[in-house]
Amino acid sequence: MQRITVFKNGSSNSGKLVELKDSLDVLVKLINEKLGVEGKILFTANGGEVDDIELIRDNDVLYISNGEPFIDPLIINKRNVPPQKKEVGTIPNTSFTNPDWLLLNVGGKHFATTRSTLITKEPNSMLACMIASEDSALLCPSSIDDYGAFLIDRSPVYFEPILNYLRHGQLVLDKNTNPRGVLEEARFFGIESLVKILEESVEEEQEVVDDCAPLTRRDVINSLITTSYLSELRFQGVNLSHADLSRLDLRHINFKYANLHQTKLSGTNLSYCCLERTDLSQANLEGAILLGVKMLCANLEGANLRSCNMEDPAGHRANMEGVNLKGANLEGSQMAGVNLRVATLKKANLQNCDLRGAVLAGADLENCDLSGSDLHEANLRGANLKDTAFELMLTPLHMSQAIR
Repeated sequence: MQRITVFKNGSSNSGKLVELKDSLDVLVKLINEKLGVEGKILFTANGGEVDDIELIRDNDVLYISNGEPFIDPLIINKRNVPPQKKEVGTIPNTSFTNPDWLLLNVGGKHFATTRSTLITKEPNSMLACMIASEDSALLCPSSIDDYGAFLIDRSPVYFEPILNYLRHGQLVLDKNTNPRGVLEEARFFGIESLVKILEESVEEEQEVVDDCAPLTRRDVINSLITTSYLSELRFQGVNLSHADLSRLDLRHINFKYANLHQTKLSGTNLSYCCLERTDLSQANLEGAILLGVKMLCANLEGANLRSCNMEDPAGHRANMEGVNLKGANLEGSQMAGVNLRVATLKKANLQNCDLRGAVLAGADLENCDLSGSDLHEANLRGANLKDTAFELMLTPLHMSQAIR
């Protein structure tokens, strides 16, 4: 029979001899029953976490933790160091013979460091003042925990990079650590040199966020009213996603490469705008005016273009060559003469549309619904018409329109 000796984490007293089981879960359960604890993690005498039953050998000495980090009983030995004789702020460990070493309890997590680390770089900080005089600390026993560590009610997550900064002078942040949180802690502890570094970092981060933030309806209106009608207004490459631009007069504006994802443009006048390669996916353009608009290779997947007007009496045709209208709704739109060459209209709704003279050559119209539409003189040569619906056509579709 293989056996192990188990103690509570941080203790070398009241250990129990336990039979080594085949499963780690079963062993932990048995240890909890023996010691009367609710342990979760097993550690070796050297502090290594045991995550495999095969790593345990006969007569091993293990320590069980409720989830807290490993506490070496040689460092924290309550039996040998009575509380009234405990040296404030120091680690009662025979391996720490240098009295410069001390222990901090920040938000329940212990940090071992030296007095010189806390004093040398920032001699006027709160940490330096706190450990400068141990006599003053002795007057406040409530500020010391059972292990003789200074109690500091702050976040250990944000304190760790501050302590490392005091050690080597470099600010190193984990990718999941918010610099704003570290900044607040640096201000609290009075680490002035670090505060300056973090303020610059946070400011730069905010500038990036502001640059990437989408413009609002107010931003667009301010630009409209402050720009002369004789000047070209450009929103090229800007982020206008989710903005409400409905019913505005936006004629002749350059929106090339702009982000208009899910933007509200219902009833908006976009005549003669440049929307080349613009992202209009899932945008709402119901009832929009699109006379002579340039939409080469724009993305309108899933967009709502019901009852749009693209038919320019002056003869300026809307150019939507190569546009992505997959799954878009164009029902009832006036699209006479529109250029939809090699456009993607798969599963689009084009019911009751006026497509007289429209160019649909090479377009993908698979599963597209053209019921009730007027395709008189429309060019469908080379188009993919697989499963396309042509019911109730206003004018008959001639084969010459669809064959090369």
